[in-house]
Amino acid sequence: MALNGIGIEELPRTTVVDADDMIVVEDLWRTYDMGSEQQVHALRGISLRIRHNEYVAIMGPSGSGKSTLMNLIGCLDTPSKGRYWLNGQLVSDLDDDQLARIRNKEIGFVFQTFNLLARATALHNVELPLIYNGTPSAERIARAKQTLADVGLDSRMMHKPNELSGGQRQRVAVARALVNNPSIILADEPTGNLDSKTGLEIMALFDQLHARGNTIVLVTHEADIAQFAHRVVHIRDGQIFSDEPSSRRR
Repeated sequence: MALNGIGIEELPRTTVVDADDMIVVEDLWRTYDMGSEQQVHALRGISLRIRHNEYVAIMGPSGSGKSTLMNLIGCLDTPSKGRYWLNGQLVSDLDDDQLARIRNKEIGFVFQTFNLLARATALHNVELPLIYNGTPSAERIARAKQTLADVGLDSRMMHKPNELSGGQRQRVAVARALVNNPSIILADEPTGNLDSKTGLEIMALFDQLHARGNTIVLVTHEADIAQFAHRVVHIRDGQIFSDEPSSRRR
């Protein structure tokens, strides 16, 4: 069943992935063995399609399965059952080394806790993904500088995290996510450690990134933050409960 043309999609058994699809998830399950023959089903047969340049928020309470879904979309985990295509590539069956390469090439992560190296400058923090993929030094530095400038931090490149405000640290994290020109930006509670004013500034930055053509998947439990997206998917008990346009698009 579809809601207003972009709702819950019942994907066929032989799924067609076309050029407009960034993420296609088909009957995705994630089951954890808890011992004594006990199992916990964190995800229960989720099917979902996200197009290029969509801006989607995934919402749900603690224990709903949204973090598990985020880990699978981010190639940080593999499903127990089902299939997942990212940018046209079937990634659900890849091994750990292959998944690591996909993460570095295709996905830009923004976390609630920033995850910056405390003793490194903003510039070096943003360089890190390029170091991992072997980009030559001169190109690496030039791209990191340009990406920091793109998020408004050209005057703070040589500052370390403890010399930056929370909002500036999150901008460094956004720049690090962007520097590899990833297929998607996956943001996990990106305003969770920020005051409300700074949080709005970061969400305005995500608006700018989306306007430039980036695909953004935002994971949050805050309804007001989710409304910055153009589409909101609610997860409950490991299943999609609703999938509809945000109030910005109604």
